[in-house]
Amino acid sequence: MASRPEHQAPPELFYSESEARKYTQNSRMMQIQMQMAERALELLALPEGQTSYILDVGCGSGLSGEALSEAGHIWVGMDISAHMLSVAKEREVSGDLFLWDMGDGLGFRAGTFDGVISISALQWLCNADKKIHQPAKRLYHFFSSLYACMARGARAVFQFYPENPAQMELITHQAMRAGFFGGVVVDYPNSTKAKKMFLCLFTGGAPTQLPQGLGAEELAMEGSALFTEAKREQRKKGKNRVPLKSREWILAKKERRRMQGKDDVRPDSKYTGRKRRHAF
Repeated sequence: MASRPEHQAPPELFYSESEARKYTQNSRMMQIQMQMAERALELLALPEGQTSYILDVGCGSGLSGEALSEAGHIWVGMDISAHMLSVAKEREVSGDLFLWDMGDGLGFRAGTFDGVISISALQWLCNADKKIHQPAKRLYHFFSSLYACMARGARAVFQFYPENPAQMELITHQAMRAGFFGGVVVDYPNSTKAKKMFLCLFTGGAPTQLPQGLGAEELAMEGSALFTEAKREQRKKGKNRVPLKSREWILAKKERRRMQGKDDVRPDSKYTGRKRRHAF
């Protein structure tokens, strides 16, 4: 049985340049990451037709951020691995990127974010990679600073892999201490490979019911992380999705960068998005 990544090395060392490259070269890994990000975005339950400001904790190579951009949101990503962020920059993701250890807490202004997502990162805080690291204190420091920088009524959704019930209890206890309420949503609980766990945290506002997990009453397909076709069609809106690298996709990306105050965005023209002919 393969050892868990957090048992092999600290995240800033485990995600080396070669490991980071897998997130652009392994199509199955990229597909699963995108699917989990789309599910986390669904659980955020953001207002439809409205652009929101989202924080992506442990953004890695920016795959989860792409799901946010395609949904029309503006996002900020943070990660402890410089190699992962380098890959994200090479992929020209639209979000702003920060090199930061989430266990050190967040320094954003109060009420900054309309929502928070995190894919496969939270369990790293349960390990003591240095003598000064105390998992309980680092978790509380992270959750309390996260609570402060979220708008009231906003949600945070963490897809994570707890190692055991004790680790699950440690994470949820520190989140509740920081002021959050909520719980864990489990998708496909009867499937070995498709089972995914999402910690859904709420900051207050109107009473909120914990979302229903997918596949709770039926056996999911083994060896697949795909969600039900009906859910995916509803989430992606089928054929209405703008094709990647198309003219419409490029214009939307440039407009998002202008809204972020980027000064390196070229003016639009009739040549924007036009494919070049192959050279002989």
